[in-house]
Amino acid sequence: MNQYAGISLFDDLLAEPLNRLAEQAMGEGRVPVGYTCSYVPETLLSAGKLFPVRLRAPGIAGTEMADTYMSNVICSYTKSLLEFAIGGAYDRLGGVVFTANCDHMRRLMDNLEYLRKPAFSHTLDVPHKRGGPALDWFTEELKMLADKMSAHFGVSAAGDDLAAAIRSRNAFAEALRAIGDLRKLDPPLITGGEFHRVMIASLVSPKDLLMPLVEDFRRRAVERGGVGPYRARIMVAGGELDDLSFIDVIESQGGLVVADRFCTGSLPGLEPVPESGDPLRAIAQHTLYKVLCPRMMEEFDEREEAIRQTALEYRADGVIIQAIKFCDTWGVEGSTLTAALRSAGIPVLRLEREYRHGGEGQLRTRVQAFIESMGK
Repeated sequence: MNQYAGISLFDDLLAEPLNRLAEQAMGEGRVPVGYTCSYVPETLLSAGKLFPVRLRAPGIAGTEMADTYMSNVICSYTKSLLEFAIGGAYDRLGGVVFTANCDHMRRLMDNLEYLRKPAFSHTLDVPHKRGGPALDWFTEELKMLADKMSAHFGVSAAGDDLAAAIRSRNAFAEALRAIGDLRKLDPPLITGGEFHRVMIASLVSPKDLLMPLVEDFRRRAVERGGVGPYRARIMVAGGELDDLSFIDVIESQGGLVVADRFCTGSLPGLEPVPESGDPLRAIAQHTLYKVLCPRMMEEFDEREEAIRQTALEYRADGVIIQAIKFCDTWGVEGSTLTAALRSAGIPVLRLEREYRHGGEGQLRTRVQAFIESMGK
């Protein structure tokens, strides 16, 4: 499948932890704040002169230094972040916001405290259930973060200023959703690899500066017409995925990725934040309910149903569940979810991978066999 030639602009934005749009914003006096999890609300990190940057380790060659401080059963995402942090890759960030979602992330936070302490750091305590009490708790957690950011950065993270950030975020999310919907068509107007690049770029760039590129990409995609040929429509689910080549390998074997229900994907993360009522509570509600993560207790049935309904809506022929090796949450959930989806008649391929791309030949072989098993 041929990709839009201008997609190289997004590749360029993803080649470094801080891209040229981030550099431009910093030159204008704006401050990047890193974060590590979808339970950290980007909207809150967009208050005033701040803008959010999802922490990545693009092009990492190895984790030799991080291996000294973290065990060999720690996921390679957190070790890669530590490796980059030790090397100073994140020193120009104004700060970092974490979530204490797993022991691996806690070890990253602990090591950063004495190896490369950020100028500003905060850890969000996210409840493991949803509902009224959990929403109250998380709203209070966000208020503590907002107050701390206001004091440290001199920004207003409340009231009308926060409401304006919500409106701006929703307008950008609507533009991305319009692009994502192009995958529903037959044939789709964009490849999964193209959309993945646009989506990840939106997590690491000031959204107002990225918007012209996003709008131009959509216009050109519509003018280009359908992509193809392809053998099967594939949905990818699971944990953190910012590796561009992973989707490319799937599509090189004829599997067009049409839906992306994973941590760094668009579904359901691009749903709008409520624009009425208390802005902070609206952000808390949106954040708690937009992510269907295995860390949330007693919600397996909802997660399975969401994947089944998404596969139906996007007419996916099969689902690939991917997770980084040693991921505690997805490592447990993957087996149960695979069995449940197969019982519902949905073909499933479960893949474990490292954060740093490797084993491309094996991935090609497994994806090819999966597509052939569906009779495609």
